[in-house]
Amino acid sequence: MTRVLTSESVTEGHPDKACDIISDSLLDAYLQVDGRSAVAAEATAKDGLVVVEGEISAPTVLDHVEITRQALRDIGYTDAESGINPDGCGIINNIRPREFDENLGNYDVNTGKAEEDLLNAPAQDQGIVVGYAINDNPSLQPLPIYTASRLAERLAYVRKNGIVPELRPDGKVIVSLEYDDDFRPQAITNVLISTQHSPKLSLEAVRSAVREHVVAPVLDAIDVRHDDATVTINNGPFHNGGPKADSGLTGRKIIVDTYGGLAAHGGGAFSGKDPSKVDRSAAYAARWVAKNIVAAGLAYRAQVTIGYFALQAKPISVDVETFGTQTVDREKIVEAVNRVFDLRPYSIIRDLDLQRPIYRKTAAYGHFGRDDKDFTWERTDRADALRAAVE
Repeated sequence: MTRVLTSESVTEGHPDKACDIISDSLLDAYLQVDGRSAVAAEATAKDGLVVVEGEISAPTVLDHVEITRQALRDIGYTDAESGINPDGCGIINNIRPREFDENLGNYDVNTGKAEEDLLNAPAQDQGIVVGYAINDNPSLQPLPIYTASRLAERLAYVRKNGIVPELRPDGKVIVSLEYDDDFRPQAITNVLISTQHSPKLSLEAVRSAVREHVVAPVLDAIDVRHDDATVTINNGPFHNGGPKADSGLTGRKIIVDTYGGLAAHGGGAFSGKDPSKVDRSAAYAARWVAKNIVAAGLAYRAQVTIGYFALQAKPISVDVETFGTQTVDREKIVEAVNRVFDLRPYSIIRDLDLQRPIYRKTAAYGHFGRDDKDFTWERTDRADALRAAVE
């Protein structure tokens, strides 16, 4: 018996993703100035208007309007016809600066200043985070969302590098993949790509170009059967996209950002939040833990759920679900995780080196499963320690 599982990804020009990118561009700009900056920034966009709002505690106030315009330019928006005019659109700046208070969020964990007090500091908020890993491909990211994200990423690549310059920034991808009862991938069954394009490129030309320059190279690089997959590219012309077609909002693509629906989600979005927020940093840590469990050979699939309470540093709960795929007792895995990983919020910031301007590139094409040295939560550097801890 088999099952077919489906995941979705979107390009950086999708209106929701554009807002995520704006939010993380603001975050990176402030972390570039001071890694201790406390940032909670969100954006919404529709037609020719972008609103940025939130609260930021930092030693200086940056030009939020220009940061927003540059983010839109970097995505590839050029004018209203493309989705939004980055230089002519209206931007409402509703970000309220706060005093740079001497609170725990403003310590620099990289200097060792008051480090012991900092590492024992309580979480600044409550939250539930989930991390997941599965050994169905080398990235240990579920193969449906991994494939969908690589297709979406390739759409942007061929547009930005002039291979198919008539494509426009907005786009969506869906991938369906057949698994057997043991959750081993059998075949890609369906691929649907919807990509915005200029009227200068006919529908048939879009379909041909995307099949040749996007679908073929991505699927050929993935070690799973796809010869019989049904590939659909644009049900019809797709000229109007981005904020011109739909409103966008930060944090509305949390399943695209994580595991494509193959794992649970704690509910908190990532973009625009500095690493003192456990919604983001602890979710990265949960992925780090899950990936190391799988890399250590302790399970084929692992889902790590961590709960935080605002009045204490240590998590109030750490659960590991292995779906019957564990190679040692699940209780031993949980005990090993608690010995090997320090999951206090500021220990995570220190161990994953999170007070850096690395977040703009996480905002599109997935926060997990990517080969980038700045994605420190993708390391499998604790696998040996976990194996030793269960012996």
